[in-house]
Amino acid sequence: MRPHTAPSCLRFALLASALLALAGCAGTGGPARLPATPAQAVLACDALAARFSHPQTRLVSAERVAAGQLRLPGIAEPMPEHCVVKGLMNERIGPVDGKPYAIGFEMRLPTAWNGRFFYQANGGLDGFQTPAYGDILGGGPSSNGLLKGFAVISSDAGHAFDRSTPIGGATFGLDPQARLDYGYNAVAQLTPMAKALIQAYYGKRPDRSYLVGTSNGGRHGLVAASRLPQAYDGILVSTPGYNLPRAAVAQVWGAQQFAAIARQNPATQRPDLRSALSPADLALLAQRILARCDALDGLADGIVADLAGCQAAFSVERDVPACNAGATPNGQCLSGAQKATLARVFAGPVDTAGTRLYSGLAWDPGVAGRDWATWKFESSVGPRDAIALAFVMTTPPASPAVVTGQGNSLIDYALGFPLDQALAKISATDGRYRESALGFMTPPDPTLRDFVAHGGKLIAFHGAADPVFSVLDTLRWYDGLRAAHGSAAERQARLYLVPGMNHSRGGPATDQVDMVDALVKWVEQGQAPEALVAHARGAGSAVPNPEVPADWSPTRTRLLCPHPQVARYQGGDAEQAASFRCTAP
Repeated sequence: MRPHTAPSCLRFALLASALLALAGCAGTGGPARLPATPAQAVLACDALAARFSHPQTRLVSAERVAAGQLRLPGIAEPMPEHCVVKGLMNERIGPVDGKPYAIGFEMRLPTAWNGRFFYQANGGLDGFQTPAYGDILGGGPSSNGLLKGFAVISSDAGHAFDRSTPIGGATFGLDPQARLDYGYNAVAQLTPMAKALIQAYYGKRPDRSYLVGTSNGGRHGLVAASRLPQAYDGILVSTPGYNLPRAAVAQVWGAQQFAAIARQNPATQRPDLRSALSPADLALLAQRILARCDALDGLADGIVADLAGCQAAFSVERDVPACNAGATPNGQCLSGAQKATLARVFAGPVDTAGTRLYSGLAWDPGVAGRDWATWKFESSVGPRDAIALAFVMTTPPASPAVVTGQGNSLIDYALGFPLDQALAKISATDGRYRESALGFMTPPDPTLRDFVAHGGKLIAFHGAADPVFSVLDTLRWYDGLRAAHGSAAERQARLYLVPGMNHSRGGPATDQVDMVDALVKWVEQGQAPEALVAHARGAGSAVPNPEVPADWSPTRTRLLCPHPQVARYQGGDAEQAASFRCTAP
């Protein structure tokens, strides 16, 4: 008999436990979770539809795609063998409009699976079924979730785009349940169903689950982190529109400001918002921002890495040349009215009582990006923001006649939107619509206390020149997260800013970066992401970005630093990320 066996084993177990804890806390990433274990399909693809059963779910089809059969633009490797499953959940007839509704979804299940689940969240107003390839975000990605071995789901979030009407992207807002599905319920319903489908196909549930999305998909990510804090181990969001109802109000408010200085379109007798600021005018603004801010990070290279420094340094009134009286702006100067309008728009919307409606915008040379003008001058009065406010975000929703009736148009609705009633309209409920847009579209707890307590990891990145979801609003959210959690915040969530990038991608920016791999390492190995390398997509790239300036190397790389650090030039090749270092602001 060995009387010291039990105590010795106990000491060994305690020592091993301590070593594991120290390994898991390497860096500042916090404890790692066990990594996912790969597996193979245990069921034939064509048998899945008959074998799988889940409440209120109907699989419409399941088809095998052979290895190499599918190639995607910009991705060198062909897609692996996988099973494509299409299905519907919660089929019903809407009680208000009498139209059919369901949560439509697609899943792609690789035969050789990495043990992980990837929820691909949609953008815009949803309503469309994008292939479940597992978009890893940024511009021109060279890989995707499917190629990496994830089981991927995508969804229309509970409604199909109505192609019978020019406002069909938002008329689902007439249906109370479709509003909730779009806001949060589709993710809540699909998540357990998808994990059960994975169980049926591979013989086990996913070891690790990730949600990835940009724009409205980023909103889905933050809402899921708040409402489903234990469902996902890691969440990656880009351009997160978590404050989308207020952002839509800001878009319409901005349109009203630009309309005041725009010329009339003779054909429509409505303001032509694009005439408020020409491409040459916006290029001049970008040049003046660069003149004041470009070298703040130690190198004049067409990139403003010190965003906070630039906000303090730049003044549109002081730094942009003013046109002489009677002169026409031609890219050499801006009129007094143009400068005053820009100052108001960048300061952010307020109502007549001075109540702030949404955050302002950041001064960044990406203002000259094509996407910036499209969002400000077209989307704000077209089939995005105006119809979203009319049908999805205000209670009660507008009648379709408001924007389709005789003598009316989307621009009329946008320019006539009563901004002093905006907050009341997006926070209103009634007997039919029992949750307001601010209730069903935003995270109930923006500080994500339960997600943080559960040990979830979140990475966010945002273009400094995003014209619709303000990077300053995302900074406000992240600063609130840090205030709520103190030092724990950076162990659970990291935010990266991408200078020059417009909405989700594009602009004069290094916008190609793979943060999915960084998130997986953080969740499963405890390696917190630090500086990440982003690439420009110049001429010769698989998916070129035409807005990469001609004087940049087409393969330029830059460091993206976790906020509030700034990438500063240390000397060396100005086109390489290795010549920069992340430093305190």
